[in-house]
Amino acid sequence: MHSWRKVKLGDLLLRSKIPIAIEDKETYSRVTIRTKHQGVSKREDEVGKKIGTKKQFLLKSGQFVMSKIDARYGAFGIADQDVHDAIITGNFWAYDINQELTTVEWIERYTNSSSFYDLCERASSGITHRKYLDEKVFIAHELYIPPKEDQSNILLKLEKEQNSLNELATENQNQSSYLTKLRQAILQEAIEGKLTADWRKENPVRKGDLDFDAGALLEKIKAEKEKLFKEGKIKKEKFQESILEHELEIPSAWTLPMLGEISKQITDGTHQTPTYTTAGEIFLSAQNVKPFRFMPENYKLISEKAFHEYRKNKIPEIGDLLIGRVGAGIGETAVIDREIDFAFYVSLGMVKTFKELTIPDYLSIVSNSPYGVRYSKGNISSGGVSAGNYNLGRIRSLKVPLPSLAEQQTIVDRVEKLLSMVDELEKQVSEREEQSEQLMQAVLREAFEGGKCD
Repeated sequence: MHSWRKVKLGDLLLRSKIPIAIEDKETYSRVTIRTKHQGVSKREDEVGKKIGTKKQFLLKSGQFVMSKIDARYGAFGIADQDVHDAIITGNFWAYDINQELTTVEWIERYTNSSSFYDLCERASSGITHRKYLDEKVFIAHELYIPPKEDQSNILLKLEKEQNSLNELATENQNQSSYLTKLRQAILQEAIEGKLTADWRKENPVRKGDLDFDAGALLEKIKAEKEKLFKEGKIKKEKFQESILEHELEIPSAWTLPMLGEISKQITDGTHQTPTYTTAGEIFLSAQNVKPFRFMPENYKLISEKAFHEYRKNKIPEIGDLLIGRVGAGIGETAVIDREIDFAFYVSLGMVKTFKELTIPDYLSIVSNSPYGVRYSKGNISSGGVSAGNYNLGRIRSLKVPLPSLAEQQTIVDRVEKLLSMVDELEKQVSEREEQSEQLMQAVLREAFEGGKCD
């Protein structure tokens, strides 16, 4: 290490400016520099007449080129033969690599290190979204480099260590994928009765007992809902039969009603575009719901007048379900698990549950299971394009594998226990991924900052 020498970055990278005047009738190659150190690539050719900036510069293969605007985002790389003699504007800077001191390979590796990213960030100034690299600060940066004859050996060692870390990263990805599949399998087996097969053997059907008779439970729910109809507390709702068929095998002791048949009401939030305020009442949307997670913390505010107008008969309570109706979050379901007064947007559907006759957490398991996810995303047109939202009629028509009350609670308890174990394993995988990244950065620091021990 004692043979490493301190140099300025400007000693390694020599600015290249080969001007070219753009002619209207000539055709020119242009380049794109992708961020995150993803390289330099050729854009479509363009005739000079359509190029606004007439004074540009030539890029040569083997040069290091970077964007002065997006350098802090990793917009730099080595030009290859495909972009030889392409044109670049003054916003792109090209540098010859000083072959007496270093190599293209060394520069390629060094510029992918965290220390180089940090340099680009420190050397950029201006407003947040339009920072520009200050070249004087950039090329004045001092660093240590080994003798040129040692650089290839260091890079070879670095490549071996990186290959080992890549293998570890691949293994972590495989484990993460396996845990995702395991989570899905737990949920699917839960709603098929496989998780509680032993429980049913020990607890046979007891006719008329809602805790142990799913048929009696369903009749009781229907009777309660009919009572609400007659009292004028709820109205008849529209159903929309599934476009896609979903086969689901359930135990003979269970029933298979539609969600709308075993819920008081299924509705959505306001269809009016809200005007947000700096003070007022809480307003939520689909971003506040993820599978099994009600997340009201990141809320918007609306005026008290709008709040009461939006709510009307859409008052959420603990134990009700919220279901994503749009975008990537279609079908994602969470139980309202805390006292909080809020209005919500049309991007969410709300299931008012019979809290004494169904276990909301069990209904959430059904909705978030692979079966429920396939159903929610099955609103596909004949052309194979998503209709864009999870219709209320379809939500109401979701067929729910319904066990007795006691078995619902047993399923919830077992799923929570199993998923908590999966959560812990996923946490360990995530920690290993973070450690791998930290180790990789440590390896890069050792490779490119080793001379600092002098």
